[in-house]
Amino acid sequence: MSFERPLTEIKGVGPAVAAKFTILGLKTVADLINYYPRRYDDYSQITPIKKLTKPGPVTIEARITSIKGRYVRRGMHITEAVATDDTGSTRLVWFNQPYRELGMKRDQNYFISGNFELSHQHFAIQNPSTELSSEFPINTARIVPIYRETKGLNSRLIRNALKQEIAAIEQLPETVPAWLVTDHALLSRAEAIKAIHFPETSQQLETARRRLGFEEVFELSLASLLNKNELMAKHAPPVPFTEVIAKDFVGSMPFDLTNAQRKVVWRIFLDMQKSQPMNRLVEGDVGSGKTVVAAMAAVMVLHHGHQVALMAPTELLARQHADTLYKLLEPLGFADQVGLLVGGMSAKQKTTAREQIAAGKIRLMVGTNALIQESVDMRGLELIIIDEQHRFGVDQRKSLQAKAGHMPHVLSLTATPIPRSLALTLYGELDISVLDVKPPGRQTIITEIVSPNSRAQLYQKIDAELSAGRQMFVVCPLITESTMLAVNSAEKIYEDFSTRDFKHRKIGLLHGKMKPDEKNEVMQQFVDHKLDILVSTTVIEVGVDVSNATIMLIEAAERFGLAQMHQLRGRVGRGKDQGYCYLMMSDSTAPSKRLRALERSSDGFKLAELDLELRGPGAIYGREQHGQLDLRIAKLTDVKLIAEARAAAQATIDRGENLLHYPQLQANVRRLQAVTNLN
Repeated sequence: MSFERPLTEIKGVGPAVAAKFTILGLKTVADLINYYPRRYDDYSQITPIKKLTKPGPVTIEARITSIKGRYVRRGMHITEAVATDDTGSTRLVWFNQPYRELGMKRDQNYFISGNFELSHQHFAIQNPSTELSSEFPINTARIVPIYRETKGLNSRLIRNALKQEIAAIEQLPETVPAWLVTDHALLSRAEAIKAIHFPETSQQLETARRRLGFEEVFELSLASLLNKNELMAKHAPPVPFTEVIAKDFVGSMPFDLTNAQRKVVWRIFLDMQKSQPMNRLVEGDVGSGKTVVAAMAAVMVLHHGHQVALMAPTELLARQHADTLYKLLEPLGFADQVGLLVGGMSAKQKTTAREQIAAGKIRLMVGTNALIQESVDMRGLELIIIDEQHRFGVDQRKSLQAKAGHMPHVLSLTATPIPRSLALTLYGELDISVLDVKPPGRQTIITEIVSPNSRAQLYQKIDAELSAGRQMFVVCPLITESTMLAVNSAEKIYEDFSTRDFKHRKIGLLHGKMKPDEKNEVMQQFVDHKLDILVSTTVIEVGVDVSNATIMLIEAAERFGLAQMHQLRGRVGRGKDQGYCYLMMSDSTAPSKRLRALERSSDGFKLAELDLELRGPGAIYGREQHGQLDLRIAKLTDVKLIAEARAAAQATIDRGENLLHYPQLQANVRRLQAVTNLN
């Protein structure tokens, strides 16, 4: 039985319906079978009508003894019916479903599932689903799957199409080795897919979810482990550790390294001494000192006469890194080897930079993706440093690596604290180091939840801070006003501040619809203190350092993820003065658990764990990055499942399993390897 049959071969799926399926990305039977429900309604408990005593979802098995439809005010249609079983009768009500009157047959038994609610001072089952009683109902009297829908294609139609393919589902081939299914007590793939669409019990649904979630993490883990093995088979020129250079660097700094920085730097030095390429991710909370760690790695490479490239996601961040590295390396005599290459430079400046890079005069190249242009010749490249690496696509990272002509050492940095389960799954092929201690002298940002009723008092406090020469970020969830959301937009706040609340201050506006040059200009004005207040959306760059900014005001704070707000909070208080973060609510309702956690804690890792638990990976890294994970079933909070699946992936490699024997597994793993690897 071919799973690549077009959906039009399913009874009831003509060209028009097939076009609706295509909108959801479904073209073949295989696509349909692998289209998992997004949630379930449990209507499996059949209740005698006599026992319907409280509101909520219910299922009855009853006869329709009367049914009648009528139009009421403003064109609304109401269909009312009476359903009767051996214990009593109850009302059914449908709104704007006139076909119900002709579609229901009197004196035949139906399963009827819906919400038992109060309607016009009488209880009734409202807008129920109905189907003739049978041994295998699909829309009622069971745990009913609900799918992501599109106009003209609802879950009922999707379920009806899937029901006709049950025979095909039962013939689904296994996708993983038989020993793995046995050793980990997994359902077969066929059993799991059938149960995910048509679960008979909640327990069966959980076992199906465990099997499919296990397989998702297993595939990701296998892909990352294979990437790691392939990387370890490559050669990278070793960079010997020279103790005197490390000591000179540490001795030249005006502050002491934290123990966390010392451990991470030593790990990097050990990695670079090997003939296999380093592939290490350093994750550190806001202000944990990642740039110093990167600088120490770079100095060791420069000392041995090689080149280093540091790629940052934005021009402003690249310029900031170049300035910081120049200052850090100046006491060691390497400052004249630091160069910048970004799109905003003049043609003459770019040409000069490229010539100096090719000649080896610039050996620490800092830039944006301008570094990966064909005209940039890096013949001695031995270390790549990628800042906020999740902001770059795989192709961009590979293009930079290709400049070396071989696999160089790679050091990736991220300021986004990543929960361990997410890091293991998303970055399984990387060695991961954590900077979990902030340098001495860093002040904790004072964080406060604010009701809109207290806005005037807050503005007085803010104005006093601005009068002392400080600056403020204001972050809003929207660029323009929305009729759907009652929240302040960046444009409205900018207008209010400019014409009323802070009209005596210099105010700028920054958002994602502006051109890159415009954004850079506004941000630079804020950095240069030509603006007192910057009103923005979340385009404020991670890592941008404005030491004079001490206030972060987040509008409609309840609409942001915890990890995201923690990152925004990290934009202020980076100098000697106390920083403040104000979480402005949209209304006066009680603050959520997330906001209270942010108010109490400055530990980005704990907050990221909570965000992952409450909102999922998208709250931490954004939807695009989460999409690469392709986790539709597995929960990243299920640490036990992740550990078990990763162990199974390692066992598969240790056994020497040939993926050619498992075509679907091989295809999925190869696709995932291409998404994540740097080989």
